[in-house]
Parts: sequence; structure tokens; C-alpha cells
Amino acid sequence: MRLRVIPGSESPGVVGRYGGAWKLRVSAPPEGGKANQAALALLARTLGLAPRNLRLVTGHGGRDKTVEITGLTADEAERRLAIAP
Repeated sequence: MRLRVIPGSESPGVVGRYGGAWKLRVSAPPEGGKANQAALALLARTLGLAPRNLRLVTGHGGRDKTVEITGLTADEAERRLAIAP
């Protein structure tokens, strides 16, 4: 799954689509991997998965990321993100 992560946001959450990616806002700063950890935690909560089911594949140092998800089909992940508050 492709993500666009905006660190340092006042109101974290799933914002919607950003091209072919999902845009997430996290309050953590982009230092020491804190924003990456916050993004994975937010995504896990939103999808109803344990954090161990997510793995950051690319984008460790940038806003655009690719995450591997296990335990959920791509269609179901898309559906859950689409209805996220």
C-alpha cells in the first residue's frame, strides 16, 4: 500500500487519497523514525490489525512510503481506509 505521511500535524488521522496513495497525518516529528512509527500505528489501528502485520518497505526518510500488509486483502484495506473517521 502506498502512503503519503505528513508529520508534525495537529490533528492526526487518515485524510483521504493523495493520487494513488493514502494521505495520513501524524503528530510525531520526522526525526529518528518517530513519524514512521506513528504512521504504522495509525494505519494498524485504522485497519484493525496488530502492528506486527505492517512493515515499512520503502520511504524510511521521505513522505512517500510503501507498506506491506499481511492478514488483510488489499480490497478490504482500501474499504476500511475509505470509511475511516
